[in-house]
Amino acid sequence: MEQPDCMQSRRFHQALSASTLVSMVKDDDVHDANDGVRPATTPRDIDKALDRAEKGLTRLDAMHEVGSHASGHERLKQAAASSALLSSVWRQPPAQRLRFNPLPTTETTHGLMPWTLRTVHGDETPAFHGDKRDGLRFVDISSTEISLYQQLLYANGARSATSTSAAEEGAVDPSNRCILLVLQGMDSSGKGGIVKHVFRQGNPMGIHYHGFGAPSEEELAHDFLWRIRRELPKPGWIAIFDRSHYEDVVMPQVWDTASQETIRERYERINAFEADLAHSGCVIIKIFLTISKDEQRRHFLARLEDPTKRWKFAMSDLEARDRWEDYMAVWQRTFGLTSTSAAPWYVIPADNRWYSRAVVSELLRTTLAGLQLQWPPLAADVDLDEAKRRLRAE
Repeated sequence: MEQPDCMQSRRFHQALSASTLVSMVKDDDVHDANDGVRPATTPRDIDKALDRAEKGLTRLDAMHEVGSHASGHERLKQAAASSALLSSVWRQPPAQRLRFNPLPTTETTHGLMPWTLRTVHGDETPAFHGDKRDGLRFVDISSTEISLYQQLLYANGARSATSTSAAEEGAVDPSNRCILLVLQGMDSSGKGGIVKHVFRQGNPMGIHYHGFGAPSEEELAHDFLWRIRRELPKPGWIAIFDRSHYEDVVMPQVWDTASQETIRERYERINAFEADLAHSGCVIIKIFLTISKDEQRRHFLARLEDPTKRWKFAMSDLEARDRWEDYMAVWQRTFGLTSTSAAPWYVIPADNRWYSRAVVSELLRTTLAGLQLQWPPLAADVDLDEAKRRLRAE
C-alpha cells in the first residue's frame, strides 16, 4: 500500500512540463523562453528547440565569464529558460508519460492504457518524435545544464553553515537537499551507459556512484538496508545506485530463497525507508530500464564476440535469462507495491540506448531545476568590501 504523501517531495514527481519551468522565468530579459514551451511535434520543431537551448547556454556562459555583472538570480533565470526549451522537445513530459501506472489513464498513441511491464515495448520511444541524432544532441546539451544545477546543489550542501536564509515553515532546508538515482534493469539494459553519458560533464566532487552486487559476508551479518544506508547521498550530493535495495525483494522471490512473510516485511520497510528519505530532503528517482529479450540476446552475443567486453559476461546471466518471465512478474509486483508519491517508478524502454539516456537526463535535469535552489550568500563573517580592498591593495 502506498505511503502517505510527503509534501516536500510530491511536487518534484508531478509532471515538470516546459511551461511549468518557464513560469519561473517569465521576465522580458530571458530570451526565447515563452516561444519554446510548445511541445515539439515534428523533427523540425525539435531542431529549433535544441538550437534555441544552445543559444541560451551561450548566453549563460557569457554571464559566467569574469567581469560579468549578471546577478545570481539572473543566471538562474537564464538556466531555467534553457531547460524549458530543452523540455519542449518532448510531446509529453517523461515524468508523466513514463511513470508506472497500473490504471488505463496514461495517454499513448494507442489511446489510454496502463503503463506497466505488460504494456511497454523495449523498442519504442514514447513522447519523443526525433531520431537518434536528435537524442544524442539532446543528451549533450542537457548534460551541460545538469552540471550547472549539480554545482548549485553541491554549493547549497557545502555552504549550509554560512547560509543566513531559513526554510519556510513546512519546507525542507535547501542545505539538506540531495538526490538518489536508482537504476534497475535486466543485464545489458544500459545502466552503465546512463551513468557515463548523462553525467558526462558532471563534477566528481558531488557525485557518488555505487554498484550493488551479491551481499558480502559482512553485509549479510546486518539488516538488508545496512549496506544501502552507508551509500546514501550527503547533503548537496547526487548518489547513483546501480542496482539497489530492490535486489533484496526481487531476487529472493525469483529464486525462492525467502519466505513470503520476510518479503512482505521488506516491502513495508522499503516504503518507510524511502518516505523518511524524502521527508529529510532527498529526492528519489527510480528507473527501470526495459530491454526486450531479443535485444538482450544481441548484446550478449556482441559481448562474447568482443575480447574487450567478454569480462562482462557470466554464466549466471544465462540462468537469469532462463527465468525472464519470473523476473518480469516479480518486478511488476514490486512496482505496484513501491511506486509511491514520494518515490515513484519510471518504466523506460531501453532497446534504443540514446532514448533511455535522453529520458533519464530529462528526469534528472527537471528534478534539479524543480528544487528552485539559490546560490548561497557569503559567510556571515566575510566583509565583502574589506576582502576586495585587501586583495586589490596587494
